[in-house]
Amino acid sequence: MCHLPRQLPAINLRYGLISPFRPLLVRCNMPQNTESVECANGQMFILGMGFVGQFFAADLKSKGWVVSGSCTTVEKKTKLEEMGFHAYAFDANDPQPEILDIMKNHTHLLVSIPPVKGLGDPMLCHKEFVRRRLKDGKIQWLTYLSSTSVYGDCGGAWVDEDYPIRPTSEPARARLAAEEEWLCLGRDLGIAAQIFRLGGIYGPGRSAIDTIIKQEPHSKGQKMRLCKQYTSRVHVADICQALNASILKRSPWEVFNIVDDDPAPRMEVFMWAQNLVEQKFPGHVKQPTMSPEREESLVLDKVSRGDKRVSNARMKKELGVKLFHPTYRSGLQSIIDHMDNPYLQNLPGS
Repeated sequence: MCHLPRQLPAINLRYGLISPFRPLLVRCNMPQNTESVECANGQMFILGMGFVGQFFAADLKSKGWVVSGSCTTVEKKTKLEEMGFHAYAFDANDPQPEILDIMKNHTHLLVSIPPVKGLGDPMLCHKEFVRRRLKDGKIQWLTYLSSTSVYGDCGGAWVDEDYPIRPTSEPARARLAAEEEWLCLGRDLGIAAQIFRLGGIYGPGRSAIDTIIKQEPHSKGQKMRLCKQYTSRVHVADICQALNASILKRSPWEVFNIVDDDPAPRMEVFMWAQNLVEQKFPGHVKQPTMSPEREESLVLDKVSRGDKRVSNARMKKELGVKLFHPTYRSGLQSIIDHMDNPYLQNLPGS
């Protein structure tokens, strides 16, 4: 176990909002017989420094890694540099040779960019060019962050990495195609490549608790997801833990499901989050998030959106991961425990 004494940088939320959370400490639980993930010569390039990328970058930087990454705008580049990272504004639709040359001189590469509608993975549209530029580089480890959506609708069955894959949506099919091509690229380059299929990602600044506090109306898509019987999810700290473990312990397996132990209904999760908010900040939730009237309307709108229960057995067995947050209850409790009162900012003089 290593308790990192340094704090994570502030989390920049979308639409110019400020996170109501105090900086968190990241704890990395490793088996006693493994070496530390700290690496004086470790160099990580994160292609797509979004929510997961920034969290992981902060974790690695606190351990002495050199961390670089890409973003899509100059504004985001400035924010990442203020957080202490080497950042590059990068258009994956038109990859610049000089940035690919920088990328290949890192020892590790994390790919966290989603497919583009009608195009697929933007980087892999130029795969021959990318392959030539990355050839003979220093990269030893490559991980592509995918999604459990590739399994499609499994009727609520438990699915593992060997379950027949039948993606039912265009984004899911694009994810599956990207998985296969990144693995192929890794083999061509002689790199240890792997796929992490992530459940629904949540964490500080991005959770059901935030939705309750904002009290914004649900979109049609959110309503349909609320009606799913099962949703597999994972706390961002556990994604980072799994990534750290995969750096330390090479596995013959190429695909891992990264989810918690409790594929629970979203409705149940939001009810729990609402209770946590009401207990810590009583009197601020104006109306129940899940009133009987709203529940009835959601049932009427119910659409099958890929129900399945995703198994994390391979992650635990092969990577030795012991989840920080095996259920949404633990994860949401941790989030609200580290949250300052977000309602104070609306008071006069705040």
